[in-house]
Amino acid sequence: MTKWNSTLYDDKHKYVSQYGEDLMTILNPQKEENILDIGCGTGDLANEISKAGALVTGIDSSPTMIEAARGKYPHIRFHLQDGEEDRFVAQFHAVFSNAAIHWMKNQRQVVQNSYNALLPKGRFIAELGGANNVESILLALEEASKTLSIPYERSLLPWVFPTKEEMTAHLTEVGFHVLKITHFFRPTPLVGEEGMYNWLNMFSNSLFKHLTSEEKKTLFHECERLLRSQLYEENGWVADYWRLRFVAQKLN
Repeated sequence: MTKWNSTLYDDKHKYVSQYGEDLMTILNPQKEENILDIGCGTGDLANEISKAGALVTGIDSSPTMIEAARGKYPHIRFHLQDGEEDRFVAQFHAVFSNAAIHWMKNQRQVVQNSYNALLPKGRFIAELGGANNVESILLALEEASKTLSIPYERSLLPWVFPTKEEMTAHLTEVGFHVLKITHFFRPTPLVGEEGMYNWLNMFSNSLFKHLTSEEKKTLFHECERLLRSQLYEENGWVADYWRLRFVAQKLN
């Protein structure tokens, strides 16, 4: 289980929600629609959706994220729940998810749960990390771990980055009609001179929870050194993000 630092997330990783604003345009929430936000984080996009007059329910598996979301947006319903848990009957006009489903190992179950939660003609709109996402960073983590004699196994990574074909299969097998699915490269600027270090500390921290703070610091700085020639540009760090975005509909 990843332990999330909601303060670091809001302070240095606001771009996660900001990129989701484009996805929200595709969602096009309507007044009085009932919308489920899977992996809502600290609630920023759930709040934006609610501004259209929609009734939003946000779920996230992190207690710290849900606590932060409730503190910022007390008018929205937020629940501590993993996307792999099937708790909702058909009641939502739309299911929305931004940069969250790749944290859920059983993505077939997430898709099934989303289908179950939707009313007939309901839509499922999501973006997540796709195949090849942050590949340069993962290779640097592997190399740095070997250099520093730190145990590292890719199988222990907390993410699953599916291919377009794999996600299409998940969606169609549970009954969705896939309206659109795209896999695209989106280089993503990180915040500040310590952008890469903060990214590693935020998103791969749980992979190295057996290390001391100093050991992790050494590892992350070694990754920075290895990545500088590839991912550091004139204006700072840029992560090699690949995204998978889809729009699907429940027909009946």
